Amino acid sequence: MLKLYGFPLSNYVNKVKFVLLEHGIPFEEVRANFGQDEATLALSPLGKVPYVETEAGALCESQVIVEYLASAYPEKPIFSADPFTAAKEREMIAFIETHLELAARELYKQAFFGGTVTDYTKVRAEKRLRHGIAGFKRIAKFEPYALGTTFSIADVSAFVNLPLIGLTTKAIYGWDFLLEAGIDWKTHNKLVGERPAAQKVTADRLAFMDAQKKTLPKI
Repeated sequence: MLKLYGFPLSNYVNKVKFVLLEHGIPFEEVRANFGQDEATLALSPLGKVPYVETEAGALCESQVIVEYLASAYPEKPIFSADPFTAAKEREMIAFIETHLELAARELYKQAFFGGTVTDYTKVRAEKRLRHGIAGFKRIAKFEPYALGTTFSIADVSAFVNLPLIGLTTKAIYGWDFLLEAGIDWKTHNKLVGERPAAQKVTADRLAFMDAQKKTLPKI
């Protein structure tokens, strides 16, 4: 059985987990964090999550894992059957994860973890985010799903990433760049969140957060 390594706070772990649950692909979830020990590096060369163990060997990077699943389980409609539609799904995932989430990630230290980032980082991230959001808005539909009237793999990436981007910009700059641009990620998140796979991912994430709070020392 495929093993998925990671922890429920990771958006990219949750992306892979959502796909596995959505398409009924059996897997074992193994709790793992970032690591530089030899055992971790043997499975994930940079020590990042998520990574998976398959019968053929280990794989890392969430999109690589999703592409593997689509090939290994051709009976599971992870991507649309139409080649162009499937390409548009991949295009949207690339926009969300490369042009939006990666830029916002520079700010997570201050937005979520109590640290600080430099003014230079804030200015650079804002430029990248505004540029990326403008491009994303040109391809996104939200009618009501990301690419139109049908749920797709693009909605999985949007579900796990857009809230982080919106919350991050709200925390750092005082307003949500996505909502400001007319991208109603909250309505989309609520819609996708009604799916059983999304509910499981969300429940596990909230339970993990609650458990983490309980282990913090009381002051």
